[in-house]
Amino acid sequence: MKIFKYMLISAAMLIPAGSLLSQMENKKAATDTIVVLDKAGFLEKIYNYEKNPKEWIYEGNLPCIIDFYADWCPPCKKVAPILKELADEYKGQVIFYKINVDKERELAKAFNISNIPTFFFIPAKENPQSTAGALPRETFVKVIEEFLLKDRAELAQGVKE
Repeated sequence: MKIFKYMLISAAMLIPAGSLLSQMENKKAATDTIVVLDKAGFLEKIYNYEKNPKEWIYEGNLPCIIDFYADWCPPCKKVAPILKELADEYKGQVIFYKINVDKERELAKAFNISNIPTFFFIPAKENPQSTAGALPRETFVKVIEEFLLKDRAELAQGVKE
């Protein structure tokens, strides 16, 4: 009888812990709107420069922003919450990626990343643009609206006219 009692108490203690873990995993999945890329992910989702070294061919369907960053970089830390906020705001319209230059040195070298943060702004159907340095939120919004989502903005303007 004592064994059964201990098993029942142990099971009762495990159910809330399992439930809590499940809730934490769901919350994490729901809030992870910035995708961390490694080289393989970059080649698959962004641009396979090994296969097409001379011609830019974007592998994605939605425009994206890539943040080349480092964990130790103060300006990178400054823009991180801005990017998270914008990733939530533009979910389903723009994909946000992060590449840690300390872990992905080959990618950083392939794209001549010498300053961080460096941002690549990649529209769905045009060549990318890049800039280095911590940008204010307003600049990100302007680039998103006027460059990455330009086709959408032009369509909306055409409807108004």
